[in-house]
Amino acid sequence: MLFHSSIRKELARSFGATLVVLFTIVLTMLLIRTLGAASRGSVNPEEIMLVLGYTVLGRMPTILTLALFISIVSTLSRMYRESEMIVWFACGRSLGGFLSPLLRFSWPVLLVIVVLILFAWPWANQQTDELRGRFENRGDLQRVQPGEFQESSSGRRVFYIDKDTNDDLEGKNVFISSIEDDGRETVTSASSGHIQTIDGRRYLVLVNGQRLERDPETGSVKISEFDEYAAQIGSQIGYASGLQRLRAVDTIDLLKDPTPPNMGELGWRLGVALTALNLVLIALAVTINNPRAGRGGNLIFTLFAFMAYFNMLNFSQRWIASGKMSMPVLLLLTHGTVFMLALGWLYKRHYALSWADILTRWRPGRDPSQGRPAAMAAMAANSGPESETDPAWAALSPIDVPDSPAETRHMLGAETDARPTEHQGDGQEEPAR
Repeated sequence: MLFHSSIRKELARSFGATLVVLFTIVLTMLLIRTLGAASRGSVNPEEIMLVLGYTVLGRMPTILTLALFISIVSTLSRMYRESEMIVWFACGRSLGGFLSPLLRFSWPVLLVIVVLILFAWPWANQQTDELRGRFENRGDLQRVQPGEFQESSSGRRVFYIDKDTNDDLEGKNVFISSIEDDGRETVTSASSGHIQTIDGRRYLVLVNGQRLERDPETGSVKISEFDEYAAQIGSQIGYASGLQRLRAVDTIDLLKDPTPPNMGELGWRLGVALTALNLVLIALAVTINNPRAGRGGNLIFTLFAFMAYFNMLNFSQRWIASGKMSMPVLLLLTHGTVFMLALGWLYKRHYALSWADILTRWRPGRDPSQGRPAAMAAMAANSGPESETDPAWAALSPIDVPDSPAETRHMLGAETDARPTEHQGDGQEEPAR
């Protein structure tokens, strides 16, 4: 149908443009954040693009949800502003009739959001955490760039090493400044150093150097020289992931272990999918053209509504994780309430009801089918009286209509005689024209 195809075509153009803009903004922000993490030593500089790709993939459900919401609001706002909605209303389309083309356009996007949030989101976080953890758990000697002072992963040591091997396991001119657990400050220097494994742990073995120790309480300084000195620089060999964060746990694993924290994470993922559906209804229910608010009025409302809804998701996750409420009950209260409010607001606008009509609509003795669609109400308000029984029609004064040609000439002659006359220059009078 022309109605459905035109609406979906407008939505497709708006959604594509909005998605490109949002994707570019998010990509730029994540790139800056990833470069900052690489400069702090949290991410391997050689894996920046890989980490960025996984991070963007994890953010895609949020980007698609916001793009869908903005595209619907902007499309409906333009149709209101250019009076296209009035044309559809005049053709018999009601506001509720727009729900069908909106859902037919939105369901593929909603399906993609569900797949991404349930499966791609935990997988992308797993890959990102693995890359970060692998680089964080590297030996301190491997983390140091040649000729640069570099802070260790614990933040308690500063290294300076000249590397001269391809495997990054040996270096020359080693300098280490550290703060021990008891508060002592030590400065160690050596002509060379290499990594050695002792009892499954990594140690930096220094050769031909000296060590300076200073006690901050007494101020005493102790200087010692050594031929060989070993200092632990990392944990066990290999990558030890430890406990995975909840956002990196698979959805199936969350279902197998229904602890409150796991249910909180699962409720958040399901909530994102339900949020996308509710935002479609909210966009149709609340979008209206207000000349006083300007073109950006609906867009500002869109951003605030999106932020408020997602903050409510985070609060719901904390409530479930703390055990204050079960996941099904909180999902029903949160998203079910929003769903019913959106449907109620759409019903109010569909039948052009005021709050007084809503409060008195279902009182005893009143027919609940008296409401009219918004389009019919607008046409009835703008149309004139339809019959002579209308009070406005009856109030009009009657018009005298002549019954015969003679009476018509008599009336015209009376009008001619009643016209004012003008005085001519020769003293004669003639009727004014």
